[in-house]
Amino acid sequence: MRIAVIGVGYVGLVTAAGLAETGNTVIGYDIDPTKIEKLQRGESPIYEPGLDHLLARNLKEGRLSFTGVLEEAILPAELIFLALPTPPMTGGEADLSFIFSAADSIVRVLSKAYLNGISDSKIVITKSTVPVGTARRLQHFFAERLPHRMRVASNPEFLREGYAVEDFLKPDRVVIGSPDPEVGEKLYQLYLPYTRQGNPIYIMDWESAELTKYAANAFLAMRISFMNELARLCERVGADIDKVRLGMGADSRIGRRYLYAGIGYGGSCFPKDTHALAATARQHGLSLHLVEATIEVNVHQRKLFWEKVRDYYHGQLQGRTFAVWGVAFKPDTDDIREAPAIDVIRWLLEAGAKVRAFDPVALPSLRRDYPDWPIYYAHNPYDAAEGADGILVITEWAEFRQPDWSLLRQKLSRPAIIDGRNLYNPAQLYALGIDYISIGRPSVYGYSEKVESKQK
Repeated sequence: MRIAVIGVGYVGLVTAAGLAETGNTVIGYDIDPTKIEKLQRGESPIYEPGLDHLLARNLKEGRLSFTGVLEEAILPAELIFLALPTPPMTGGEADLSFIFSAADSIVRVLSKAYLNGISDSKIVITKSTVPVGTARRLQHFFAERLPHRMRVASNPEFLREGYAVEDFLKPDRVVIGSPDPEVGEKLYQLYLPYTRQGNPIYIMDWESAELTKYAANAFLAMRISFMNELARLCERVGADIDKVRLGMGADSRIGRRYLYAGIGYGGSCFPKDTHALAATARQHGLSLHLVEATIEVNVHQRKLFWEKVRDYYHGQLQGRTFAVWGVAFKPDTDDIREAPAIDVIRWLLEAGAKVRAFDPVALPSLRRDYPDWPIYYAHNPYDAAEGADGILVITEWAEFRQPDWSLLRQKLSRPAIIDGRNLYNPAQLYALGIDYISIGRPSVYGYSEKVESKQK
């Protein structure tokens, strides 16, 4: 099929490359000339495992191209995917201005083309996460301006950052929203090559498709917030959240995924989508209490982590140096949007502390977005720990899981770790003479107790 993808950010680029992989002819369009130039050279503007290879192969084979000229993208296309930002507004509602601005541009281009004798109709598909009712609004928008020329479908993405290529090529499910059987069948055939293993393709109405995306993300976020709230209770009663997690997850009705307590979720999806879902409910006279509580718990969880830092150092943070391990909101991405590390670093700097930050891929994003922050950008985890009064673990990168403990003890001014991701075994760190504070588990003081016993 001939496809245009409007907006080649995270979702759009993965979509464009993934659709080209099965033999479709795909043109990606974006208004950012720098991004287009990089993509035309085969350089991905984002970090995502496997994407560089996918991009290079399909560019070489001629199935994938990029342009900054809208006409070049949409005139030959049968399908036009909208993969544009829908950022939150003040009240949490999704901002649809990018979507409708693109729709207006499409109308202007196609109006001229139809006057020149081009007669084929187009299918416009919303790939962006959009509020319930957006596809219906878009259909009315096009019907008023280009009657009988445009049909709209909803096709929400379910891509996990760090696994987006895998998720696109081997999706758990594909959701298509359209009242038009012909449109539904065309998109069904488009996605059939990705579901050969038997994973389902669901065709439903616009509103159900749109709500499915928000419902999925809100439910996953709710699981995380539930575990974080339960972790607080564990700390009060002397239980271990990791043991509770194992006991819960063994129940087939619950499952093991998204049951990890920690510093809370971040990123471009969970925070935005939970707020947007709650805002949609309010617009319809409802209050989604569980979603509202999920949001509140997540905000509070970062503050609880910060309280652990302050309490351990008795509120005396001025002049201290901290190694921050992990800046991205999750591993295998350079995305720092709504990342817990941003709040933690800000609070450290406001308290007069010095920050030595390390992340395998996200430091350029931090430098770009916060150029005025007086941060030392470390070359590796041990460089970050040099002379530090403690390590704050914020992101669970794989390379943080098995550090050289003897080398760390040499680097650190004080052997203390406050772990927002529960990466380590408390008993092991106690034996190594390290103070270790985590989430929902008993703290251990392998260093402080030994110092105190020597002083006695």
